[in-house]
Amino acid sequence: MSLRSQRRLAASILGVGVNRVWIDPERMDEVEAAITREEIERLISRGIIKARPLKGQSRGRTRILKAKKRKGRRRGPGSRKGSKYAVVSRKRRWINRIRALRKRLRLLRDRRIITVSTYRMLYRKAKGGMFKSCADLERYIEEHKLRRRILG
Repeated sequence: MSLRSQRRLAASILGVGVNRVWIDPERMDEVEAAITREEIERLISRGIIKARPLKGQSRGRTRILKAKKRKGRRRGPGSRKGSKYAVVSRKRRWINRIRALRKRLRLLRDRRIITVSTYRMLYRKAKGGMFKSCADLERYIEEHKLRRRILG
């Protein structure tokens, strides 16, 4: 008992693919007898032929991954896909660097390791992008002997 033509007709009436057509296994003989579109439509209205629901995409795995990322997992260097500026923009990089440099300069000034005039000069150089890190700033201070001489 082949229901190929009935399944094809039902699919076109329901507007779904042939694989989504469900036929009641108890009423196969009735479906087999139906050969016209009208008869198939009648069977659909009686609930003997139905369209199966679409299968969705499960979000379960995505939710688990999202929870892990919230915890800070899966964010290491091996998981990064963009260029270095896609991961941390140039601007963000600059902000982080200048904040660190200014914090270090403030500390040196407040502990009286450098004079106020030296502080101002180094502050301006930092703003100009002269130092690439705090270590670079410290190196510059050492090379140019800008540490305050402690007399005593």
